[in-house]
Amino acid sequence: MEVVIVPDAAAGGELIANAMARLLRRKPDALLGVATGSTPLPVYQALTAMVRSGDADVSRARIAQLDEYVGLPAEHPESYRSVLRRQVLEPLGVGMTAFMGPDGTARDVREACEAYDRALAEAGGVDLQLLGIGTDGHIGFNEPCSSLASRTRIKTLTEQTRIDNARFFDGDIDQVPHHVITQGIGTILEARHLVLLATGEGKADAVAATVEGPVAAVCPASALQLHPHATVVADEAAAAKLKLAHYFRHTYANKPDWQGI
Repeated sequence: MEVVIVPDAAAGGELIANAMARLLRRKPDALLGVATGSTPLPVYQALTAMVRSGDADVSRARIAQLDEYVGLPAEHPESYRSVLRRQVLEPLGVGMTAFMGPDGTARDVREACEAYDRALAEAGGVDLQLLGIGTDGHIGFNEPCSSLASRTRIKTLTEQTRIDNARFFDGDIDQVPHHVITQGIGTILEARHLVLLATGEGKADAVAATVEGPVAAVCPASALQLHPHATVVADEAAAAKLKLAHYFRHTYANKPDWQGI
């Protein structure tokens, strides 16, 4: 696992956006896995700026969703399909025909989960999956003690996660659904490149457990240690509890430019 410590969220966003742009130059129809929440916004903003300046071409890019609320209509402003349309697709100028995600309103949710796993495989797999991390170490909606081999499935959200997400529902936790469809950890690990962005002191414990702790279901993000190409990008606050921070800074500073992340 590579760990890159950056000054702030904006620097992390630019670094990851550049990695996406490099990927798209090499593979114009790459499938980019995207996450919701406030953490990845600097990535989308930086990539949008690159597209507008002509430094990135997303005209053939494809976008894959990481997770979705169960029961929220697709047109609901806080369904993740709607959020990604506002934050990613429209700013980048990518049409919905290039977007894929699970059906959170399906009558048979189990089949919808299995269908999404099949769709990802049939699309050739995710080339770069962007991830955030919860304060408890969850990725996607794989809460602590999720199976490290799990596939796309329905999950019940913890109370803490619903509290964290209430800010998107006018601060009213009663509006936050109890269930979601999420790519499983096993599904996530099939992406060719995993990039986790963490910002803020509230993520410091989770980042330390992910990078330096044991691989354990109690910290789902620790499964990234098993991936052949995983990158953790953390700002100074999120990296504050890393014991090997000096080593991570040294190795990245001396890395050949052509390697990227």
